[in-house]
Amino acid sequence: MNIWRKKSSLWSLLLFLVITNIASAKNNSNTMPTKVQGQVTEYRLPWANPNTASTHELIFNPQGGKYAWVTGQDYDMLAKINIETGSVETYKMPTGSGPHGVAFNDNGDFWVSLEFAGLVVKIDPANGKILEKIDVSIKIEDSKNHINPAPHAIEFAANGKTIWFTGKRTSTVGKISENGKVSHYQLPSLGAVPIYLVAGADGSMWGTELATSKILKVTNEGVVSEYNIPSSSSRPIAIIQAPDKKSFWFSQEASHKVGKIDLQGNITEYPVPQVNSNMLLAGLAFDGNGNLWTQSYTAQSDSFKDYSSGSDYIIKLSRDILTAPANNITNVVVSFYPVPTERAIFHRIKLGSDGNIWFTELGQD
Repeated sequence: MNIWRKKSSLWSLLLFLVITNIASAKNNSNTMPTKVQGQVTEYRLPWANPNTASTHELIFNPQGGKYAWVTGQDYDMLAKINIETGSVETYKMPTGSGPHGVAFNDNGDFWVSLEFAGLVVKIDPANGKILEKIDVSIKIEDSKNHINPAPHAIEFAANGKTIWFTGKRTSTVGKISENGKVSHYQLPSLGAVPIYLVAGADGSMWGTELATSKILKVTNEGVVSEYNIPSSSSRPIAIIQAPDKKSFWFSQEASHKVGKIDLQGNITEYPVPQVNSNMLLAGLAFDGNGNLWTQSYTAQSDSFKDYSSGSDYIIKLSRDILTAPANNITNVVVSFYPVPTERAIFHRIKLGSDGNIWFTELGQD
């Protein structure tokens, strides 16, 4: 395989780092909190063809270490960043493959979904080479034709061996067993557009349905359940496990809320203050202290007439959100961190192996 590799010692704009040990701004109501001029550092990734706006997923090896991995979907590339030195290496994936989802297991095995190619591949973290390919396309009986489900997100089950993925195009959730067998499970709602997944302490996988505003659950045996989010047309995006592992938190792009769903399927919502009426939420992540971080950015869509040039923000909700009553953030400390570059179109946010909050910006190649 032809691997393109490039090193750089400085880049700015696309990958961001937020230092977490800075003062918070208190908010004792649901009105706009004080903006915090925190330490936000910007970096650009040296993609081969900049200005396409396609910086997507972000992940750190759970075993620790100094590297972050990022997918450049429309570039057909992966980037590996040394977060200590600022150096970056990029690796070419097959042309037209569209790398997107990323997942490490507890052994440090690194897997990537090639969404446009209908593949899930194992990557050598040392050199970016593809070690194994698994075709996850849906086979049609008595036909040579296959359907690419568009594996968007991938996530390991709690056992660290089974890989699950969302079929963004086919309203399915897929499972790759340890022996390489691929299974597909149809969601009850057609056109659901499943986005992200997270492993639950109950042994099930939980995920978001962007187009139907539902949370999905699928057991290891393939039994699928759906739970309606109270806010209609909320467009849930990211979903993560709570620190106590008894519930999951998810972001709602359109309603600018975060939600919590427990293992019984009960959903609670909380409003996230916004600067402008056309702000959207992207990913979310917990830090090591139980604070919840999320991303709020100005919509850049033809459905919005207001193309405001105001700042986009990383928002921190204090750990009080974990015990807050439904729809009430009165006692939650809310901090806004403006990002220097406008029209960011945020995508993913993660707690880094260095204890800082890192995030990707899709819209500013």
